[in-house]
Amino acid sequence: MGAEHEILEPCLDNVAREPIDGGRVRVLEVMATGTNGGAQEHVHSLVTRLNPECYEVRVVSLSHGSSVRRLQRAGIDVTVIDEPDDRKAVRELADSVASFAPEIIHNHMYRAEVIGTLAALQLGEKGCKRPAVISTVHSSRIRCVDDRQTIRQLTPLMDRLIVVSRAIEEKVREEGRVGAPVSLIHNGVDLQRYNHQQPCCTLHDEYSIPEDAPIVGVVARLEAEKGHRTLIDAWPEVLAAVPNAWLLVIGEGSERDALEAEAASLGVNERVVFTGRREDVPAVTAALDVAVLPSYREAQGLSVLEAMALSRPVVASNVGGIPEMIEDGVTGLLVPPNDCDALAAALIKLLTDHPYADMIARRGHDLVHERFCIELMVNSIESIYDEAAAKLRTKESVAR
Repeated sequence: MGAEHEILEPCLDNVAREPIDGGRVRVLEVMATGTNGGAQEHVHSLVTRLNPECYEVRVVSLSHGSSVRRLQRAGIDVTVIDEPDDRKAVRELADSVASFAPEIIHNHMYRAEVIGTLAALQLGEKGCKRPAVISTVHSSRIRCVDDRQTIRQLTPLMDRLIVVSRAIEEKVREEGRVGAPVSLIHNGVDLQRYNHQQPCCTLHDEYSIPEDAPIVGVVARLEAEKGHRTLIDAWPEVLAAVPNAWLLVIGEGSERDALEAEAASLGVNERVVFTGRREDVPAVTAALDVAVLPSYREAQGLSVLEAMALSRPVVASNVGGIPEMIEDGVTGLLVPPNDCDALAAALIKLLTDHPYADMIARRGHDLVHERFCIELMVNSIESIYDEAAAKLRTKESVAR
């Protein structure tokens, strides 16, 4: 086992990167919202790992939220532009960053793509150097007709699109977004953190869960697309087979009241715990017997990768980018979305067949170490930054 992990561990090694000619690259990350989610986790992972000798980074969020506060606690310069009118937000963004003179504007999520791209153009019109525009497409959400038209028109003005899965790459294609090169860069997991993560030792006491009770957990925003309702509808069947099982629903969102009512109507509310937001999600995940993500659509599913990194066996919906991480029956179990019977059967399998669950967990752990570490993600994005900044600086020197 030790020799095997020596082969996989080089994923943990940081790539030594030297500053490009002209010194540090000035990068502005623009987030559509400051709330919690996979895109915000991606931004935090990225900006806290960019080499400060090579990159000067600032963040703008188009709303307040816990992710903004978390970035500020990490020492990141964050500005909030809480302006609902897009035209005003574009002007405010361009005005607020003109003195910083970013060479890269990296947008995250739809509204950031719109505001950030238009602000980059406005900077050019102000006589500032027009920054390169990079947009990461994090969401599998189906946009309305007007939004699709807007983003199609803006895409040729962008210098690069980053997609987090092949499923998102296909979505971009179906939306008719052409005119910018596309790079596939999967989200990554901080393996150094997850390799040494101890399970939350207070979980059973906090929620009055018996010490010998198996725990299934889902980490996701409590929104309809995440499929919590299917999971709760499956829970009576799980309890019929595994009577001492408990379900933790970890996260916050607009669906909480409806989901609690559903659990009560099915008579399983005493075995379903809604934890709300937790600051110790890795430790909680490490304490689970099975991790589940029953989404109806999913760009990639970062919580799945995190559970796999922690050697937790995973059940997830066969949607979006999830099958790019999970090979059914090998690194996890895949089930059709919105199928409570299939979901229950998969959970029961992992809760009752412990050798099989251990095998799934071990293989999932090794896959994440091989292909989905945070260093690979950050290094790939840094290469895009360097290439874009070098082109801008070459044009500038030629113009002189």
